[in-house]
Amino acid sequence: MNSQTLRDLSLALAVVALGPVTLPALAADLDSKSPDELLAAAKAEGQVVVYSFTSRIKKVEKAFEEAYPGIDLVGYDISSTEQIARLQAEHQAGVTNADVVYISDAPVVFDKLLGAGIIGPYVPPRVADRVPAAFKQPLLAQRLSTKVLMYNEEANPNGPPVSNLWELTTERWKGRVVMVDPLQRGDYLDLMTEIVLQSGAMAAAYEAQFGKPIALSSGIANAGEQFISDLFANDVILVGSTDDVNAAVGKLGQSNPPVGFTSYSDRRDNAEEGWALQLANTVEPAPGIVFPAVLGIAEGAQNPAAARLVIDFLMGDDSATGGAGFKPFYVPGDYATRTDIAPHPDAVPLPEFKAWRVNPQKTAEIRAEIADLVLTLQ
Repeated sequence: MNSQTLRDLSLALAVVALGPVTLPALAADLDSKSPDELLAAAKAEGQVVVYSFTSRIKKVEKAFEEAYPGIDLVGYDISSTEQIARLQAEHQAGVTNADVVYISDAPVVFDKLLGAGIIGPYVPPRVADRVPAAFKQPLLAQRLSTKVLMYNEEANPNGPPVSNLWELTTERWKGRVVMVDPLQRGDYLDLMTEIVLQSGAMAAAYEAQFGKPIALSSGIANAGEQFISDLFANDVILVGSTDDVNAAVGKLGQSNPPVGFTSYSDRRDNAEEGWALQLANTVEPAPGIVFPAVLGIAEGAQNPAAARLVIDFLMGDDSATGGAGFKPFYVPGDYATRTDIAPHPDAVPLPEFKAWRVNPQKTAEIRAEIADLVLTLQ
């Protein structure tokens, strides 16, 4: 029996389990079903493929397979930028390899993936009334993630060595600010774009730091662009991955470590990796950005019932911390979108977190312009 025959048999079994419905109705019917109601069809499918922007998918894979024996979760750790390119290429070729897409970089995802019909939304009925409307549309946000200024707290036990972002453009920090190349990772380009969108705050922060109004260089349109230009002129160090930033900034035993823009939640690896990463939350006008990590189902998903079961699982169980499905994300620096999951006790409370909230639509409007600016500065 070949693989196509097996897949046809699995689909037939799923239809039998769910009742005599047409295929378009099948998808609509799946959206309304509980995890228990999805289970028979998901087991008939036997597998589910997840493209994930975080390596924590491996922990989810193990927990999901323990919760649902007989369903093989195949998780691929692929950055959001790479996911977008891969999904677009697969769609153009008429191929659907992923079932679930777990991704950040919402400004591009909403336009290039959702808008193009490459992925679609799904909100598990079990948690629909526990997620604010803003996090259910146009795609379900599982949590809020970050790209923020972090420092080495072992070398700086009294707090952040920086109080104003403009300090990063001064001689003291020349060649000592680290981040991933914004042209390689979309979240970092979103950070640069938000700095431009917050040009009013950046101008006020400049005057607070230097005691005079900002004077823009030729060809520079606003204070945010001026900051990016000055940061690059001050020999910002561009690296290939967030882990590279974390190691450079957080490594124990440094007497004069750099600072860098990275994920607040990476503090979870301090003990294991020998880091001393900490959030510079007091920096003016903000330490960075907060943005949604969203979930979607690939158009033409080959395992539609199991895909919905995975998304339900990723949203956490009914316990106060979300249980096994949310455990990899119940860490300081990740913020659940579900209102009934308790905030992590070791994290800065979200109302006190000074990072800017990304508006995907506004970011999308000028993102390409900021990419061009960064390209000229490199």
